[in-house]
Amino acid sequence: MTSLLLALLFLLSLASPMAAAEPAGCKIRITDRGLEMLKFETQKFVEEELSNISMPEMKGKDGRFQYTITDVKITELNLSHADLRFIPDVGLLFDVQNSSISLSFQRRILYWFFYDTGNINASAEGVNINTAVNLIRDNEGRLKINNISCDAKIKKMRAEFSGTLGRVYDFLARFLTTGMRFFLNQQICPALNHAALVHVNSMLETIPVRTEVDQYIGIDYSLISDPVVTSQSLDMNFRGMFFDLSNQNLPLVNYAVEPVIREYDRMVYLALSEFFFDSGMFSYYSAGIFQMHIVNEKMPKDLEVLLRTTYFGTIIMLNPALVDAPLSLQLAVNSPPKTSIKTSGATVVMTAIVKVMILPPGQPPVQLSSMTMEAKFNAKVSMRGKRLAVHADLRRFKIFSNQSALESLALIPLQAPLKTMLQMSVVPLINNWTKRGVRIPLADGIDFIEEVVEYHNGFIVIGANLHFSKGLREMIAGSSDIEPTTSNSTSTTV
Repeated sequence: MTSLLLALLFLLSLASPMAAAEPAGCKIRITDRGLEMLKFETQKFVEEELSNISMPEMKGKDGRFQYTITDVKITELNLSHADLRFIPDVGLLFDVQNSSISLSFQRRILYWFFYDTGNINASAEGVNINTAVNLIRDNEGRLKINNISCDAKIKKMRAEFSGTLGRVYDFLARFLTTGMRFFLNQQICPALNHAALVHVNSMLETIPVRTEVDQYIGIDYSLISDPVVTSQSLDMNFRGMFFDLSNQNLPLVNYAVEPVIREYDRMVYLALSEFFFDSGMFSYYSAGIFQMHIVNEKMPKDLEVLLRTTYFGTIIMLNPALVDAPLSLQLAVNSPPKTSIKTSGATVVMTAIVKVMILPPGQPPVQLSSMTMEAKFNAKVSMRGKRLAVHADLRRFKIFSNQSALESLALIPLQAPLKTMLQMSVVPLINNWTKRGVRIPLADGIDFIEEVVEYHNGFIVIGANLHFSKGLREMIAGSSDIEPTTSNSTSTTV
């Protein structure tokens, strides 16, 4: 008996983590092709950050020689041999090999009674920089650079001196270039660490995690796990759940099929499950949006005539004086619409209660009939920039009475005009909401282009290439004020 209980407890302990795993409603994959495009922007950003390095004033003395080096400036960086790639289970690697840095500085030299000043040009050769960036999910569900490992080495430095004391300068070059090489080695990694942990993280903080879509609903794009990094891609799993702004803590359980991205041909892939769309429908339903009152000029004339003809007997039985009273239709969706995604496309099924009302002047409305409407819409998903939009078309429509089968037969003549009314009034209203689109979790300055939408059983995959409308520095500058990366300008003796 004891062994049976232990076995049961063991099985429960295995089942608990499995049950706790939350499926993703939205996934994004960035492939090595996308990383190749990002490499150019990263290289430019790194060059700009390293150009901001300032070195301290250097002083030295050797026998009769006294020298001071000031105004050290990096004039040119050649990081042509740079690479950006994925590190499985870690993040990204920015690797620079056999590159060069050009510098200029001012000299003041005293040798016996000779005093000389001037400019010196120097070059650092064999510059190797190896920077690994670790990507994680932070406590708010946001992508974040957690830490950086950096190694920078300069193999040799050369200095070109101008002036009459060439032999003296050549003798001094050993001291100057050795000191500058040491300090330059010490400055590269701190500059890159500051750029990533401060500037790049500040940009990542601008990507929406939990934000409003409109005045009724918001969306939760928080990461549900750390990003998954392989040699070919960076995969991010997002909650991908809409919520009613008036009831933001209403829990929604994701029972949908989890999206699967198998492709690597394009720069980026976005996958969305049925839960992503259903949570949006549920949130709009919870916010009370799916209700409509059609009366007066909103009522098509031919539909009004048909309604008066259909319910003429009912009106006469109620009160003959109401024959000319206005009619209205009250349409209210009675359950959250449901999305179905198949390889043939996406559809949305909606059920609503339609009430035919007569409006006596100065009196409460009187219900003439109540019917159930079932509608099925084709939903076409598209991307524009970084906004996801849906366009709906009415595919199937049916009404039947809530009172009797006999009344359902009497409603057959209303099918066509009610369907026309839906197509002309309700569907444009829905598309007016959905055409605005919802932003996907990308930074400002990055957009989708050349999108291809593929429908699978239970989810949609959108493959696209990336377009940078801003440089990486512009994107970061839009999120925070960037200050040059500098060291303390203290005087140092070499």
